[in-house]
Amino acid sequence: MKAIVYHGNGGPDVLRLVDRDLPAPGPGEVRVRVAVSGVNPADCQARSGATTPMGFPEITPHLDGAGVIDDVGEGVDQSRVGQRVWLFMAAAGRPTGTAAEFTVVPADQAVPLPDEAGFDVGAALGVPALTAHRALTVAEDGPRRLRPGALDGRVVLAAGGAGAVGHAVIQLARWAGATVLSTVSGPEKARLATAAGAHHVINYREGDPAAEIREIAPDGVDIIAEVALGADLALDLAVLRTRGTISTYANDGGKPVELDVPRNMVLNTRFQFLVLYTAGAEARAAAAEDVAAAVRDGALPVGGEHGLPLVRFPLDRTADAHRAVESGTVGKVLVDVAS
Repeated sequence: MKAIVYHGNGGPDVLRLVDRDLPAPGPGEVRVRVAVSGVNPADCQARSGATTPMGFPEITPHLDGAGVIDDVGEGVDQSRVGQRVWLFMAAAGRPTGTAAEFTVVPADQAVPLPDEAGFDVGAALGVPALTAHRALTVAEDGPRRLRPGALDGRVVLAAGGAGAVGHAVIQLARWAGATVLSTVSGPEKARLATAAGAHHVINYREGDPAAEIREIAPDGVDIIAEVALGADLALDLAVLRTRGTISTYANDGGKPVELDVPRNMVLNTRFQFLVLYTAGAEARAAAAEDVAAAVRDGALPVGGEHGLPLVRFPLDRTADAHRAVESGTVGKVLVDVAS
């Protein structure tokens, strides 16, 4: 089979297209013929060594993807052979990610994908959708699971709604019944956040965004899914309701975070920092179940008309796909694995 591998941390140039033997699924595992592989910033960070050093002499990258199960290991129901699935955390603690024609994953990390959902949808779920679910389910007095109606009466602010996680926050929050706001940096990103389903979109670079948000939500925002905490904290605190939650999954721009402790004490602010690797198996499993339900309901479409443009590369240009992610390309970067 064809696979992308790297043998040492570094820039995108360390990625190589090679021929490898077909992997065999072990007990509790499935083998998937990969159709589309999704690329996330976390994949680039792992390749560069920014997050963790290499744990294996050779690694095939990418956490997310979609395809068809073609073999199962001991203890897995044979009826799963031929099942369309989306994959998450494929390369987490393992050397075999989705940037290959076949990959092997634990069976519970291969989630059934409805026939009406394309492989593009499946490959765009994973890290962004599960992160969005986590961001929406950590509030002190909020739901731990998402379903239609779970966020009725709540106000959710997706910071950076044109990004992959922000896009998933908008879609999942709207599916669950929230009033959804999004902050963006310009007209094109406003168009994308609106296409994703945001009820209100605010350009944080113009006018008085805090006043605009307070006019929409006079009692304040319940949950803020935050991508740039250092840059956005002042705005977040200006619009957060008492006992509101700021769910932080990134700090784009790297601006240091300075906390006004008395102010946050009065607000009873809840800061939830999150990353899927350490969120715990129970939280990841619950998120996968709820995201799968949203997919069945048609709530997580992708493509420019749905607010998430798709930027595609063939397998032999995976290095270019990584460069696109690292350069801040708007939309979801995908690698087409199947010819």
